[in-house]
Amino acid sequence: MTAPLFAIDALRVAVDDIQIVKDLSLTLQPGEVHAIMGPNGSGKSTLANTLMGHPRYTVNGGDIRLKGQSLLELPPDERARAGLFLAFQYPTDVPGVSMINFLRRAMSARRGEEIPVREFRQTLNQVLGELQIDEQFVRRYVNDGFSGGEKKRAEILQLGLLQPEVAIMDETDSGLDIDALRIVSEGINAFHSEGNAILLITHYQRILHYVQPDHVHVLIDGAIVESGDAGLAERLEKDGYEPFQTLNQERSRQKGLVTA
Repeated sequence: MTAPLFAIDALRVAVDDIQIVKDLSLTLQPGEVHAIMGPNGSGKSTLANTLMGHPRYTVNGGDIRLKGQSLLELPPDERARAGLFLAFQYPTDVPGVSMINFLRRAMSARRGEEIPVREFRQTLNQVLGELQIDEQFVRRYVNDGFSGGEKKRAEILQLGLLQPEVAIMDETDSGLDIDALRIVSEGINAFHSEGNAILLITHYQRILHYVQPDHVHVLIDGAIVESGDAGLAERLEKDGYEPFQTLNQERSRQKGLVTA
């Protein structure tokens, strides 16, 4: 049986001895878009950073596999070379490092060999055109003085150039106005193909109007409490998270994890 493209198997994650992610399982097949939705404090960003290998988070159970290979022992750079990508909720400023040099080094690292200048420029210009980004953008230092929307466009530019097999988008829609949200969403859709998969992590349904999910999962208190199609996001928009929080509490009581 062929292994799924990306699999999270009964994952448990703690921060400072506090359990945050609790036996979370999820499988992504090529061509799929999964959305994880949850309120503040539900563990969404903890999950995203753990998948990419952030050292602050302790995995104390389960596994993370890309094309059947466990990633748990790999540092973040090796996970990236293997085909995993994380778009940060709050991208970091890197003064003194130009976007164009950063992008070329990142592409070379992803390939495992130096990319020729001409090929890099051709690919860069193509992606800049698709994202409606002016060439002067890449002459600036990485995220230095960028607006929130510009930082998110820079993340999507990296996505288009690196072509990972699995893209984890951690609240990419956060802080975007309508025009920026549309352009960023178009970049995500341009990247998406039958050969890769996307995990969209978000609070709100609005990005899902542009990037259509195949599966939606509700994350409450570090656990997926319900999964469904795009209609589940519409239920969340209408009813909020409270019904799912109540459902999670009831299930916890039944398991004996919470006393009445």
